[in-house]
Amino acid sequence: MKRLKERSSIYSKRSVSKRKKARRRTSLLLTFFLIAAAVAASSLVKTITVSADGKQYRIVTLSSTYAKALEAKNIILGPDDKAVPSLDSKITNGGTLQITRAANVKVNVDGKLLSIKSAECNVAEMLKSEGIKLSEYDKVSPSKDSQLKEGLDVTVTRVTTSDVTETSPVAFTTATKDDSTLLKGTTKVVQNGVNGEKTTVTRVFYEDGKEVSRSVVSETVTKEPVQKILASGTKTAAAGTTVASASETTDSRGTSLSYSKVLTVKATAYSEDEPGNSWGLQTAMGVDAVRDPSGWSTIAVDPRIIPLGTKVYVEGYGYAIAQDTGSAIIGMHIDCFFYTVADMNAWGTRTVNVYILN
Repeated sequence: MKRLKERSSIYSKRSVSKRKKARRRTSLLLTFFLIAAAVAASSLVKTITVSADGKQYRIVTLSSTYAKALEAKNIILGPDDKAVPSLDSKITNGGTLQITRAANVKVNVDGKLLSIKSAECNVAEMLKSEGIKLSEYDKVSPSKDSQLKEGLDVTVTRVTTSDVTETSPVAFTTATKDDSTLLKGTTKVVQNGVNGEKTTVTRVFYEDGKEVSRSVVSETVTKEPVQKILASGTKTAAAGTTVASASETTDSRGTSLSYSKVLTVKATAYSEDEPGNSWGLQTAMGVDAVRDPSGWSTIAVDPRIIPLGTKVYVEGYGYAIAQDTGSAIIGMHIDCFFYTVADMNAWGTRTVNVYILN
């Protein structure tokens, strides 16, 4: 009996020990699983920074996308608002989301006023996103790099260009050389001058269809001018010889003209519109004074020097007829007629050569 009791006691102690070991193993397994679960859960928790409405929000979230994280924090985006990165992007721990609220702007372009809501960063990106294309010369106000803001007014001015090609004469030059076979004081045309030709390309700029400026793109001499050559006599006439006083020169257009005498005079100007004019247009010869740069104009002279009715060529003024006189026009002095006071003042007072035409 004693041995049976001892055996029973031994078996009882062994059973208790086994149960303790089982409980210890269960506890260890539970701890392991709890730690594993905690580690797994911590790997799902992410912290992000959201910039919106001038503020920064620090959000701790288990969400997988930015859209779900914002929804959980009740941060709502409008249909035209912009988020970078996109809301359906996967969240990464420490990530940043930038939200730009759309602004209401007006765009005046192509004769239309457009109301646009945009969240682009500047005017250029807004125009691009709206499909408003700009050419090389188009103007944008405010500038294309200006940031969008609520109520901004943007104006696009369409600038177009057109190249105009024009031809114009290139005046020839005149060279004079001494000629011992000609009498002194006479000249002879050895070679007639011929004007050249120049082609000019001008770029015309238009803003919304209206011309605003011009710029020369190129100038090319397509025909070289031919120089006029005059021979000037140096030969002295023998005693008792009559020397013809006739000579030749050219006018401002390069046309040859024959003259008998050249006078160097003071040249002033007068106009029918000048203050104090009481004579109107009528001249001393009883005809109306005229100014015709392409024809014959009127000048006032001292008839003792240039008789009335004489045809002359005045340097810088053109062809003229001595048809008028004046109390102040005495001696080597002429007065050139102009219709307007502005032209009269532009002429002023100058010294010119007057060629008495044959």
